[in-house]
Amino acid sequence: MHAVDTVTEDITIGDRATVLARPVGAGRWPGVVMLHEAFGITDVLRRQAQRLAAAGYLVAAPDLLGEGARFGCVKRTFQALTARQGRPFEVIEETRQWLAGQRDCQGKVGVIGFCMGGGFALVVAAEGFDAASVNYGMIPDDVAEVLRGACPIVGSYGARDRMSAAVPKLAAALESQQIPYDLKIYRTAGHSFLNDAPVGPLLARPLMRIAHVGPDPEAAAHAWGRIEAFFARHLSS
Repeated sequence: MHAVDTVTEDITIGDRATVLARPVGAGRWPGVVMLHEAFGITDVLRRQAQRLAAAGYLVAAPDLLGEGARFGCVKRTFQALTARQGRPFEVIEETRQWLAGQRDCQGKVGVIGFCMGGGFALVVAAEGFDAASVNYGMIPDDVAEVLRGACPIVGSYGARDRMSAAVPKLAAALESQQIPYDLKIYRTAGHSFLNDAPVGPLLARPLMRIAHVGPDPEAAAHAWGRIEAFFARHLSS
């Protein structure tokens, strides 16, 4: 798709603040639910939503954390991910249904997630979505069971990120269930390499760099190209 002009606004879906990025002008676009890292909705995530919107998608990024003390919200959200039930999953489904019901959505809806959101994107890939982009998210031990009936999946991981150790298990599960997929581990990249700027507490950023957490522009450009091509193949037709 050619890049198009976009508009971004803050809306509420259900009881959750949501970033909505959409192409400008008339048209019917595929929808994408975008799921954030543990740091919540950041300026980096807004730019990621704008990027996909410019590629021709109606993008909704809901706040999975909710209100309250940040540490407690993050802890509860990870607990929900581990348990595979709870309010974050309801928020994701509400957002998917909202997108599918919009007049400017052509009916297909994908999901993309980063870090914690990547873990959620993998778990919900069998829950009514048409394609999923999983980026350095947790891969559960029972991934073969999780992926029964899943949509096509594109996944991107960094070799300097411990999450990448389980990618062969993910590939084997996708192969065994004949789910279309595109997985790649980037040799130079670590965790959160798709971000275009550092995120998280300022005091923690030096340690994050040492741990290879943060932007890798070259790997990110290649990964975004794969994601956009995969979504075009499975969401736009």
